[in-house]
Amino acid sequence: KITTKRNGGAYMIVHLNGDYETVDYVPNRSVLLYDNNEDEEYPLHWHNAIEIIMPLTNGFEAVCAGKNYKLSERDILIIPGGTLHNLKAQSGRRIIFLCDNNSLAANPALSELYSVLSEPVLINSDYDKEFLKSLNHILEEIYVLYSNYTDITEVYIYIKLVTLLARIKEYQLNEIKYDDGGKYVDKFNLILKYIEQNYANDITLEKLADIAGYSPYHFSRIFKKYSNTTFINFLNRRRIKAAELLLLESGSSITDVAMQVGFASLTTFNRVFKSINGCTPSEYKKLYRTTQTSKRFT
Repeated sequence: KITTKRNGGAYMIVHLNGDYETVDYVPNRSVLLYDNNEDEEYPLHWHNAIEIIMPLTNGFEAVCAGKNYKLSERDILIIPGGTLHNLKAQSGRRIIFLCDNNSLAANPALSELYSVLSEPVLINSDYDKEFLKSLNHILEEIYVLYSNYTDITEVYIYIKLVTLLARIKEYQLNEIKYDDGGKYVDKFNLILKYIEQNYANDITLEKLADIAGYSPYHFSRIFKKYSNTTFINFLNRRRIKAAELLLLESGSSITDVAMQVGFASLTTFNRVFKSINGCTPSEYKKLYRTTQTSKRFT
């Protein structure tokens, strides 16, 4: 159990540009953990980090993409990077864990986990009690690792994080198998792999439905049940995640990046990018450059 409050554990937004937060990582790290008991509201903001919240005493409330999420003690809320959210002022104690999203998004081997991060996920009493307890235990292990930081701690923390996301994905798959006798799972694993290999190409709902052997209507319903989001949202998020890496790591123009990740129209690319990240691709590049310049002079 977590019983010790870490010194300096107060959560605060240090760098806010509009509604974009630059997560204040310690230099050369890409994870951050707060043992938080601050009774103040955190305004609407977004960041590239994945954020995980687990209340320890009292509940907690967050608004993500306009939807309210109410957590009881030991519930877990996972907020994907790029999600506009604000945290309500409330008494109590909770863990707030943030980690760099790019470390996961850049690894094709982890593509099966993208659906877990397609929308905010609340793990609560609706889930199996032992399953929730196992995720609580993983976050407790992350807390202990973070409190005793060494040169290799971050590696172990990411292993724990991937394990947590994989268990959620496995739970979702098992629920689907229970509902449909497993007849959809193998086909949809094939579909997700097809999207991962071809997201930059012209992929339509009709084409995937044909590959799966279902009508577009039936395929659309099953896809949402399987991946926790619609086909077009899933595809757009995958494309935008690839675009983020290209915008930050290559010298390509925004138009070239849009074409490379599968958007036929720059207007559509800008609109989808802003709807997911809260800013345009050019603003995203500017924010990143400002962040990097700030780091060099701190």
